[in-house]
Amino acid sequence: MAMLEIEELNVNYGMIRAIRGISFHVEKGEVVALIGANGAGKTTTLHTITGLIPAAGGRILFEGSDITKTPAHRIVSMGMAHVPEGRRVFANLTVLQNLKMGAFTRKDKAEIAGNLEMVFSRFPRLKERQNQLSGTLSGGEQQMLAMGRALMSSPRILLMDEPSMGLSPIFVNEIFDIIAKVKADGTTVLLVEQNAKKALSISDRAYVLETGMIALEGRSSELLENDRIRKAYLGE
Repeated sequence: MAMLEIEELNVNYGMIRAIRGISFHVEKGEVVALIGANGAGKTTTLHTITGLIPAAGGRILFEGSDITKTPAHRIVSMGMAHVPEGRRVFANLTVLQNLKMGAFTRKDKAEIAGNLEMVFSRFPRLKERQNQLSGTLSGGEQQMLAMGRALMSSPRILLMDEPSMGLSPIFVNEIFDIIAKVKADGTTVLLVEQNAKKALSISDRAYVLETGMIALEGRSSELLENDRIRKAYLGE
């Protein structure tokens, strides 16, 4: 049984069908990438999985349970965390307050404290700036904070939406190194990323979305060598 299964998912925006019957799966321990051009439906797919947008048809199964109509806050408590596009940190709260917000569904104070130490060890910059207002952080630091906040919920699967967007090359490399460490620690990752080369270099498998449909799928190492992918998404 896959950790996450998407079956014939349809999503509408009014009269427009944004997602058209897509099916894919994510196995426990994998990093799976969704790549594609702007407007292909990648972010919409993540929002639907995490309960922010209703599905018009199909099913979403998380660890065998149908979560298609489950409210977003309950999905978080089930073990799924979402790092949104654009980071969306609480600018007027400190770094520490933002991180604690990530654990709002939990009651186990000792484990929360342990998670906080884990986040600080993984993101030393956040520990240094824990009392700083989050809105004053750089873009890369805010991305680290968004990731750390999601990890505070102890997710079994982490959904990440465009983590490299707007970041300098140094921060991009740092963020992808952290994603690799998250996987090494046993957390499953579903990654939406426009930087197809980076996404394919770090993921096990990938799906290519085009106008709301899956156009290609396969092992990431194989897609990196695919002429169509190289021409359309890798600029080669």
